[in-house]
Amino acid sequence: HRPACIMASKQPPSITEGFSGTIGNTPLIHLKSLSEATGCTILGKAEFMNPGGSVKDRTALGLILAGERSGLLRPGGTIVEGTAGNTGIGLATLALARGYKCIIYMPDNQSQEKVDLLRTLGAEVYCVPVVPFANPKQYYHQAKARAAEIEGGYFTDQFESSANYQVHYDTTGPEIWTQTEGKVDAVVFAAGTGGSIGGISTYLKDKSDGKVQAYLVDCQGSALYNYVTKGELKGDGRSSVTSGIGIARITANFAKAKIDGAFQADDYECVEMVHYLLRHEGLMLGSSSGVNAVGAVKLARKLGPGHTIVTILCDLGQRYMTQIYNKSFLEPLSLWPSAKALEFLEKKEEQPATAAETK
Repeated sequence: HRPACIMASKQPPSITEGFSGTIGNTPLIHLKSLSEATGCTILGKAEFMNPGGSVKDRTALGLILAGERSGLLRPGGTIVEGTAGNTGIGLATLALARGYKCIIYMPDNQSQEKVDLLRTLGAEVYCVPVVPFANPKQYYHQAKARAAEIEGGYFTDQFESSANYQVHYDTTGPEIWTQTEGKVDAVVFAAGTGGSIGGISTYLKDKSDGKVQAYLVDCQGSALYNYVTKGELKGDGRSSVTSGIGIARITANFAKAKIDGAFQADDYECVEMVHYLLRHEGLMLGSSSGVNAVGAVKLARKLGPGHTIVTILCDLGQRYMTQIYNKSFLEPLSLWPSAKALEFLEKKEEQPATAAETK
């Protein structure tokens, strides 16, 4: 039994140094409904409580600090990044707080809420057509080229910069270990840049002498599930309603991850899960959190009752009102939720394979 949280018993927060000082040290939320359904203790790291609203605030701060330390990001300079939105929001907010300009390139299939927020934060935003990574017009390449053209431009490069991995190794991983008093048995995360799963999995493996297990949960269309389980970088050809996760290449950050296996979560499972968590936990979360929660349930069923499993609740659903909470968007895709409980996960689960490829 876990006692209800009593607000008056909490220590008031200490004084922090501006926006940057409020990033990190997010709570773990006991997901009661998922825990009771599986017999495990399933905990969600509430990264939506970061000041910019997502786990990517950590990444943004790590990237900016790395640029400042290297001297490549100079006072009054311009931060440039290619992002699905959340890293850009973190960068744009920090740019305001630290005196930088910000330019963001993003694929044009992202939610209008993210685009509007970025522009409100003063970022110069370019929404570009979705094309394969090999195409020079892909948003990552356009951002990199733009940074090189600007005097004082700094390409933060969230996909390949080791600062992304390092900030999760230095902060998120240790927080999870401390908050669970070292009793975490396993973690499971989706991956986009690979920074979160790379840094957290490596830290927890190092800290526990390899005892903590780490799993990937991959959205439909991504190539990472096949890479981890079969050693081949091949997607299934489907698009996805998820945002900021799934990729068809191995980034420098993901290559550092220490992964024991992988699960898949399709769009049907993801959408059902975010609506399930809204109804049963009062948590209105984004699509990547839905994928992570699906992964947590599948991992709990694999390990069996009595284990403590941690995942990340990446951001809130308010950024996706026009998509995963919009009936007119979901119904044509046959994705409007109808499940009453967790029956949408009752199909036979895939068994994760040993993941030698990412070690």
